[in-house]
Amino acid sequence: MVSERGLEVLRVIVQDYVASREPVGSKSIVDRYGFGVSAATIRNDMAALEEDGLIAAPHTSSGRVPTDKGYRMFVDHLAEIRPMTPAQRQAIQTFLGESADLDDVLTRTVRMLSQLTNQVALVQVPVLPRSRVRHVELVPLSPTRLLVVLITDAGHVDQRTVEVPHEAAPLDEEALADLRARLNTVLVGRLLSETPPLLTDLAATVPPARRPVLERVTDVIAAQVDDRRQDRLVISGAANLARTEKDFPGSILPVLEAIEEQVVLLRLFSEMELDSRGVSVSIGRENASLGLGEASILAGGYRSPAGTLGHVGVLGPTRMDYSGNIAAVRAVARYLSKLLGDD
Repeated sequence: MVSERGLEVLRVIVQDYVASREPVGSKSIVDRYGFGVSAATIRNDMAALEEDGLIAAPHTSSGRVPTDKGYRMFVDHLAEIRPMTPAQRQAIQTFLGESADLDDVLTRTVRMLSQLTNQVALVQVPVLPRSRVRHVELVPLSPTRLLVVLITDAGHVDQRTVEVPHEAAPLDEEALADLRARLNTVLVGRLLSETPPLLTDLAATVPPARRPVLERVTDVIAAQVDDRRQDRLVISGAANLARTEKDFPGSILPVLEAIEEQVVLLRLFSEMELDSRGVSVSIGRENASLGLGEASILAGGYRSPAGTLGHVGVLGPTRMDYSGNIAAVRAVARYLSKLLGDD
């Protein structure tokens, strides 16, 4: 069992090492924190912490640094969640409140969280199996190009361009209005999962001259719907990894690959269970089976308009500001749920 003073020593070692990246010695602890005991007593406490595997001595220094086990002890029992300042809360509300639709909300969320934490920020865009089509819009961009806009009742707005076949160009307003009306008559109010066969059957109902355009449009809508069937991540702040590359003594490559491929991070999100604070933290070697043994992932939960639980969080080295990051993730997740609920 670690003594009460030993836990306080661990706390200051974590805090000082995170702040400075320098190993922490007994003399600096006595000088900075005034425990009221000698440096020799603190050394004894540090020896006990080291014996328990909570701190370790780098080869090049007499000071100590936290181990993954030490970070876990800190996060579970010692970390004090610093409340967000009024200015930070106002910045979150203002920045996210300016969003135009759900996709914009999530993009702004990761940008804001990355700025608050100086880590890679992630937000999970969950599968929305009960999402329905609210509207389909066709906007002419030129005589040979259309913008296809798919809007769902969950707030998703997906816009993609389609080239009008030469034999059908230019597409007059009457033809465009007819196609728009047919699409909305068939699709509005239907579940996204129901749309593929409806799109296939729709082509047979239009005059042959308009069929090539409709087929191009329905192909685009089918692709939009297919993208909504899979979980994905919106990511911001990958450049922050360059600033912390020294904190990955092995290689930063597995982290970069996980960001690019997303599958590993989505799997990790799916396995994380939120604690009483509304967050989940996975540290270092706890992620070794996923190839992220030198990284920590911290996540909070939010509710989408369809009621599906998604995750928002940060990814970085094990040497991170857990207290500040927990506060930021929790605040952003709560505001995101509130914002989506209001919508």
